[in-house]
Amino acid sequence: MHFLSLHTRFVTNRLIRVAACSALLAAAASAQLSAQQADLETALFLLPNVTFEAIEPAEGFVASYELRVHQHIDHQNPARGTYGQRVFLNHRGYDRPTVILTNGYSRATNRASEIGRYLESNEVSVEHRYFGVSVPDSNDWSFLNLEQATADLHAIRSLLGEIYGGPWVASGISKGGMTTIVYRYFFPDDVAASVPYVAPLQTSQYDERIYEFLNTVGPAECRVDHLEFQRWVLGEKEELLPRLAWYAKGRGWTFEYMGLEAALEYTVLEYPFSFWQYGRSCDEIPDAANAPHATDAPLDLALEYLDDVVGFTMYSDQGVETYGPHFYQAATETGYYGFETEPFEDLLSALPDKPHAAFVPKRFEAVFDSTLFVQITEWVETEGHNFIYLYGEIDTWTAAAVTPPAQSNSLRFDLPGRHHGDARIRNLSPENRERMRAALEEWLGVTLDAEVWRMR
Repeated sequence: MHFLSLHTRFVTNRLIRVAACSALLAAAASAQLSAQQADLETALFLLPNVTFEAIEPAEGFVASYELRVHQHIDHQNPARGTYGQRVFLNHRGYDRPTVILTNGYSRATNRASEIGRYLESNEVSVEHRYFGVSVPDSNDWSFLNLEQATADLHAIRSLLGEIYGGPWVASGISKGGMTTIVYRYFFPDDVAASVPYVAPLQTSQYDERIYEFLNTVGPAECRVDHLEFQRWVLGEKEELLPRLAWYAKGRGWTFEYMGLEAALEYTVLEYPFSFWQYGRSCDEIPDAANAPHATDAPLDLALEYLDDVVGFTMYSDQGVETYGPHFYQAATETGYYGFETEPFEDLLSALPDKPHAAFVPKRFEAVFDSTLFVQITEWVETEGHNFIYLYGEIDTWTAAAVTPPAQSNSLRFDLPGRHHGDARIRNLSPENRERMRAALEEWLGVTLDAEVWRMR
């Protein structure tokens, strides 16, 4: 008993010492993090034209902040005034690379990125000008263009480069990926590498590559099913429009901008684009051939299915208002796509002769000029080095993908069976993830953890 008692006391004392040591180490680590955070906040405080607020740290980061960066409305003429641009900063360490995330739209919440997780980097996520809260007081949209937007990115890169002196990487998804490419065109020395995801690059207002893609992607029988479904729905417009009116009323949508019938026709024409963009299943397509004519259940199901795949809200007044800046850019500079109407000419009655997918709010004057994007496409496909492009094999936007120059070190990965929402690093084959890691290590001049890159 005496021996056991002594042993128990020994073990207990040892556990107490271990716990105390662990507590001291935790306290020291906490103090170190607090000191680092205080140091970062001091550095942010000293930056000109920046205000900030600490927010809940994103997963994997020491500290996170929401910034307002006071940007020139017109970077060529500062006298036109400024606006506050929303930026999220996620801090991991001064010794880490930094990713600048070039969003194409609003960025209302802070969240960690995939590329940042693989690079174990700091992140600077920038809301696009004229979206979200990053909107000038003036209603003048003439400064909503990518030359001005990338000048915003350059200003932020210059400011935060005073804090983060390591290598920088630019990355974005979809329109944000397009912005990544254009940013590098205007400011080639700002970053060591660019990683655009699912990024289209268009040089025309009606990109006909979209039509060719939609006429060849996927199984032929699936494309036949699309056509039959579209013709069935358009042929039942008289029955569907009252249902759509009630459907929209319940969701608070209005259709003053284009009218309910035009919204339905646009949604039907858009259907194959959205279907492949997000990799929907061919087995889910409602079977028009076996549906009882004009009975409630099949038509209601067709309406719900269309809303699920495409989204009627895009053609509502609320959708046009929300995505108005994007539509304006598409109609003036970035290009977009139209619709093939020939298979439905006998069923369409509310659309213009040449319908287009960009709906400029308040019907602002929008004159398309392809000059800049022709120049960017030529540059990136002849001189674009240190790029890594990720595309989904069945994503409609892959029709407008960039082809890296043969003589460059840039990489392009087309992920089999993947679409706009899952053409991501985690879904690359292990071999291609290793190729990507090796390229980024070389370009950034850092060592990237191979174990992290093996994770999905």
